[in-house]
Amino acid sequence: MGEKLKVGFIYGGRSGEHEVSLQTALSVLQAFDYDKYEIKPFYITKQGEWLTSDFLPAAPASVDELQFRNPQTIAAPAITSLFDGISTAAGTNLDVVFPLLHGTFGEDGTIQGLLEIANLPYVGAGVLTSAVGMDKIIMKKVFAQEGLPQCVYRYFNRTQWEKDPGFFIMEIEISIGYPCFVKPANLGSSVGISKARNREELQAAVAYALRFDRKVIVEEFVDAREIEVSVLGNDEPRVSIPGEIISSGDFYDYQAKYVDGKSVIQIPAQLSLETAETVRSLALRAYLAIDGSGLSRMDFFLRKEDGKLFINEVNTMPGFTPFSMYPLMWKESGVAYKDLLDTLITLALERHAAKQQLQYSS
Repeated sequence: MGEKLKVGFIYGGRSGEHEVSLQTALSVLQAFDYDKYEIKPFYITKQGEWLTSDFLPAAPASVDELQFRNPQTIAAPAITSLFDGISTAAGTNLDVVFPLLHGTFGEDGTIQGLLEIANLPYVGAGVLTSAVGMDKIIMKKVFAQEGLPQCVYRYFNRTQWEKDPGFFIMEIEISIGYPCFVKPANLGSSVGISKARNREELQAAVAYALRFDRKVIVEEFVDAREIEVSVLGNDEPRVSIPGEIISSGDFYDYQAKYVDGKSVIQIPAQLSLETAETVRSLALRAYLAIDGSGLSRMDFFLRKEDGKLFINEVNTMPGFTPFSMYPLMWKESGVAYKDLLDTLITLALERHAAKQQLQYSS
């Protein structure tokens, strides 16, 4: 057997999806082949401190172990600056990094930029793709340029809203109407999202969304089925069969996703062959439009009234437990969980090797 690949895992983070990241990290670390890889954990606390330990001898048994609460685990001193983070990571001679971070400070291009500066290969989308995928407003502008179908939306920032809320209320009521959905522009896992049925609820929903981001997006309500597909690859990506989320709640919010356990996942989604192929084609166009690499999950609305498809959003680091939609759709498409992890590592190394051939000066 050849020398093991040294893989750094970064998880936790400062975002509202900290706990989701821990569950993803636990699942992935328990699935990796420790005869093939050496695993170096990097835990980012909610306060932004970086903690690490020696290479893991075996898979962790619990989330507590990932947070170095076990007294037998020796945590390294907290990493307190960007450059300390780079030197610490680089000093382990890692072959590749797997950032298992969701949301702000992890899925938005920030950690990807850190790894680019450190010249470390990493799994998943690059800086630009991550940033575009996280910012729902910029993402929708890119999709519009690509000609992808989308529902009606409006957006504004905190300063604009506070200066003239009446203008945006009027614009929303005229162009979108009620009910509508109010979201922070930069967040995932449905954190900060509200459904507004009247003007009072709209104002409350905007105030709530502004707790999580300085920009807000308001979208029309579409009575639709929620269809998703998984995309895997770099320049020549593959698309899985579609799946469907049947939410336990009024909409697929954080409670429905992670807490009550009553939402239903149907894979494959019960679609006509034509609709299924259209979903996959739109997903591929969206992935290429944002210059995707590694992986992404593409989410769509299929309007019940007329069967029209709308792209909703892209997730460049989707949930990755064995029960999450991304790996489940690949499982039903013939790619096992462990094989998926191996493929993502390979894709990361291939992309990094290609970038090393570029010249940055004449």
